[in-house]
Amino acid sequence: MSQPVSVFLIDDDKDLRRATAQTLELAGFAVSAFADPREALGELTAAFDGVVVSDIRMPHIDGLQLFSKVKEMDADLPVILITGHGDIPMAVSAIQDGVYDFIAKPFAADRLVQSVRRAAEKRRLVMENRALRQAAESANDSLPLIGQTPAMENLRRTLRHIADTDVDVLVAGETGSGKEVVAQLLHQWSRRRAGNFVALNCGALPETVIESELFGHEAGAFTGAQKKRTGRIEHASGGTLFLDEIESMPVATQVKMLRVLEMREITPLGTNEVRPIDLRVVAAAKIDLGDPGQRGDFREDLYYRLNVVTLSIPPLRERREDIPLLFSHFLSRAAERFRRDVPAVNEAVRRHLAGHSWPGNVRELAHFAERVALGLEGNGSSARPDESVAANLPEKMERYEAAIIREALAEHQGDVRLTIEALGIPRKTFYDKLQRHGISRADFRGG
Repeated sequence: MSQPVSVFLIDDDKDLRRATAQTLELAGFAVSAFADPREALGELTAAFDGVVVSDIRMPHIDGLQLFSKVKEMDADLPVILITGHGDIPMAVSAIQDGVYDFIAKPFAADRLVQSVRRAAEKRRLVMENRALRQAAESANDSLPLIGQTPAMENLRRTLRHIADTDVDVLVAGETGSGKEVVAQLLHQWSRRRAGNFVALNCGALPETVIESELFGHEAGAFTGAQKKRTGRIEHASGGTLFLDEIESMPVATQVKMLRVLEMREITPLGTNEVRPIDLRVVAAAKIDLGDPGQRGDFREDLYYRLNVVTLSIPPLRERREDIPLLFSHFLSRAAERFRRDVPAVNEAVRRHLAGHSWPGNVRELAHFAERVALGLEGNGSSARPDESVAANLPEKMERYEAAIIREALAEHQGDVRLTIEALGIPRKTFYDKLQRHGISRADFRGG
């Protein structure tokens, strides 16, 4: 059961103070009543998670002076002022200066209660966002492998334990779960951090190219090999080689890779020279290589050679408690990147964070944070394709296309050339779609 919201009530009139306190307590608030504003200020801190309600006409310090001192302490702490003198200019000035609400006497009890409830919700969001930012900052050495769930704490503990052991590691996890982040942390937390961290996606290269990329070649080794090339394995010597989607590696290359792991030496294409290498290999797979049914034509002996230490990254849906913390980090980073203020997290965004299944894991969450930072989510201006039940198929497709274009523009900070390349469409088509969807490229420009 949640704790009642704290309210500091300040009023030098004993009878009114008692009646107002009773009204707020009946509404479920925890009231601390003060006759002297100086006493209240002595107990207030920036960590106060409630609301201040104060009369204006008081001796020693009036309500406006009290507000000024509270504002110096914490500009986000909501203050509600009550007065029996209907001074409209003073009320307008106070609201413009940051007073949360201004209530004139006599007032209905419900008027005050509703104002305090709204102020308390605002304060709750402010304190929650601060706590998330502080938690993210305290994990600076493991960003963005953020998480307070037992699974993530255990993963970080294991990474630190094995980082300096030079053992090869197999990382298992769904798309977007952070496999490369794990590999980078193993590199950064080891003595190998002075060497290169070299990453290669085995599923992104055709079979005719991957061996040259991995092992390198001499000039004339094959048609088109006009000059010598150092392969990724040799370039990673002294550091760490990260092989993503290793389940996609061609069988012939797997045989050569097995020898690299066993002998720690390579022979570039076009030469008989054997070169020793010193590296750690971190391999990642989207499937369970230990399951023969999923492994397919991936060599069993290579799997067992890699499977000295296996780390599993849980999908985001299995560690939902980490979602707010991760989102806060990505939102702050996106706002800084797009040179915008960090927006307040409204109820629509909170519902999406809590209810979505996040099949794209951390990567999908990061893209969602970017859209929120750009004002494209949570304000009703851009419904996602699954949010409008009434929309027909063509309408849903239009919205989906618009969302993809916005994401690409955000990713490339409004750069037309890079966005067009990412979308794979002609320039004229790109501009036609911008006009049709009402998208302004200027909204995405960095700087």
